[in-house]
Amino acid sequence: MAHIALEAAPHAHKDAPRISFVSLGCPKALVDSERIVTRLRAEGYELTRSHDGADLVIVNTCGFLDSAKAESLSAIGDALAENGKVVVTGCMGAEPEQIRAVHPGVLAVTGPQQYESVLAAVHAAVPPRHDPFLDLVPEQGIKLTPRHYAYLKISEGCNNRCTFCIIPKLRGDLVSRPLGEVMREAERLVKAGVKELLVISQDTSAYGVDIKYAPSLWREKERQARFYDLAEALGELGAWVRLHYVYPYPHVDRVMELMAAGTVLPYLDIPFQHANPDVLRRMRRPASQEKTLARVQAWRAAVPDLTLRSTFIVGFPGETEAEFEDLLGFLSEAELDRVGCFKFEPVAGAPANDIAPPVPEEVKAERYDRLMRLQQTVSARRLKRKVGTRQQVIIDSVTPAGAFGRTKGDAPEIDGRVRVASRRPLRVGEIATVKIEAADAYDLVGTAVGF
Repeated sequence: MAHIALEAAPHAHKDAPRISFVSLGCPKALVDSERIVTRLRAEGYELTRSHDGADLVIVNTCGFLDSAKAESLSAIGDALAENGKVVVTGCMGAEPEQIRAVHPGVLAVTGPQQYESVLAAVHAAVPPRHDPFLDLVPEQGIKLTPRHYAYLKISEGCNNRCTFCIIPKLRGDLVSRPLGEVMREAERLVKAGVKELLVISQDTSAYGVDIKYAPSLWREKERQARFYDLAEALGELGAWVRLHYVYPYPHVDRVMELMAAGTVLPYLDIPFQHANPDVLRRMRRPASQEKTLARVQAWRAAVPDLTLRSTFIVGFPGETEAEFEDLLGFLSEAELDRVGCFKFEPVAGAPANDIAPPVPEEVKAERYDRLMRLQQTVSARRLKRKVGTRQQVIIDSVTPAGAFGRTKGDAPEIDGRVRVASRRPLRVGEIATVKIEAADAYDLVGTAVGF
């Protein structure tokens, strides 16, 4: 999870109230933080790095796993100790009694997406001193990511009822944003210099189902709120478009056309979670899983440079050695490019806790190690195939040791990176052509060419 401290606005008024902000959790929570921060800056608040000396601290919490709740409670405790005035929001805020039981001194607790309640709590504690001539907010809003990429949230909530997850309880059922609204935000971001749009939601491929794919107008054309139509429209902006949290529904197959045409990046983040059908039934995972391997092979035939990322859970209640071996077999055959693995952790209120006998912790740890060792071998083999090729690389940082960036197959923070040597200085945010010269299990090394 990310802890994000914000720098003060360069032209903030000397008498402006100062807010310190901590954002924990996933990219979806980060977008919530960006919306709150944008509203605060529009009202004239200054953002400061330090809790000490700030007029108020806001902590945007994560409440999915017990470990995440512990980190959130620790962050709240630190803010109270350093400052004393704390407003809590985010997923853990959906269960305020848990927070107040540990930290009764917080000023207010609100749930996820409750932007108005957060602003009301801030106003009550620290009224704004807005100066419209000094406190200007860029049209695209305040972003917590580097200038060259941004997360684009297309919906809230989720209609699925996976037995290990309480996201619908925390964030509600699926609520899709109209396509025109999403596209106007995306267009503002690209105009502001964003080179890469990372599309996120809880279930990206279910986009629009709740609003019955209602059409809306963008660029004088009526477009339906469908996964394919949105991906196609985003591809018209000229930025990299990366699709995250895509469930393998049949209609996802059609997006391969856009990838093959270069409209969106040849990258899919699909949280498979397991491969054994009995475990998947106990998980109550959506979409048909029986022909997953065949579909992966068909996708790769249509888009040879496709990168597939996924996450898996080991030690799910009742998972047998044979079921785990099925998962290893799937990974060996599917050869996914990027894989994350989690040891099952009971979540308060999740049906999975009582679905079958728990797997002993030492067995979970042993299975986790076996899976990651296997995936390391697979990843190294797939990355080795890129040695000698030329790749487009977006530059994320420039240091005395060289520049570091990502290929079209690497999302920020979660995937690998490329160390880039260059005869000329590279700039953060530029997209360079790089000849790949070496690879390990996760990263690449290359030299910028074509100057």
